[in-house]
Amino acid sequence: MRHSIFVSLCLGSALVLSACGDTNGNAVDRKLQDVNVIDETNLNEVMLTSADPNEAVAYFQRASAQYPERIDLSRGLATSLIRAKRNTEGVIAWRKVSEHEEALPSDNVELADALIRAGKWDEAEQVLDAIPPTHETFERYRLEAMIADANKEWDKSDSFYEIALGLTTKPAGVMNNWGFSMLTRGDYAEAERLFSDAIRNDESLFTAKNNLVLARAAQRNYTLPVVPMTQVERAQLLHTAALSAIKQGDIETGKGMLREALETHPQYFEEAQRALDALEA
Repeated sequence: MRHSIFVSLCLGSALVLSACGDTNGNAVDRKLQDVNVIDETNLNEVMLTSADPNEAVAYFQRASAQYPERIDLSRGLATSLIRAKRNTEGVIAWRKVSEHEEALPSDNVELADALIRAGKWDEAEQVLDAIPPTHETFERYRLEAMIADANKEWDKSDSFYEIALGLTTKPAGVMNNWGFSMLTRGDYAEAERLFSDAIRNDESLFTAKNNLVLARAAQRNYTLPVVPMTQVERAQLLHTAALSAIKQGDIETGKGMLREALETHPQYFEEAQRALDALEA
């Protein structure tokens, strides 16, 4: 509807101004084109942030097919595919963007991210290695740290995580990833510290809360940490602690925590009930 009104406005303006001189007509055309560009830019931003990811994919597919030379539309398509968790297609789209004559180093970083999501770690590492070292961004070092983790290059991993922390104002996600790296290495105390730091920076980050319970449970500390949590989150964290206790042979402790999880959850907690039934059978 909005588009139809705009087209009508353009046509109406053209009729009214048809008697004007060439100079004035060209000026009006440029003004209308500017309005159209602004309108389209706003729509692109909405599609990238607020729209359903698959709707955004369809929009950018149509737009980039109509204007294949425009890298901004190709970027929009690639970004939307990743948002829609269509990672294989996202890799293809980001590869096309990275091969464009107007491509930037940041486009190759996005390609590396897409490759990691698609499980192509070796290729992602090659893409990052080819990016000039002068391109120092949070996203680059976050990915570098993840690849170093995958390669068990712990010194490099720590260095990259530290650099990434210095390049962001929202460090919770990096702290959580770094904590999980420590958890993987068996450094449970350091993992616990990093998960706690992540929660202090973002109290809504449930993944960090769950990982914190895992780090404490690995040290046979099954009490829940004192962090902000909803009733549902408390039940889920009790379930995580219970499974960790059972895995380490502390069966009765695990049973007790499963019962507490069932009592805590405001609704029926199927996973906890199934685990308790299996133990008691």
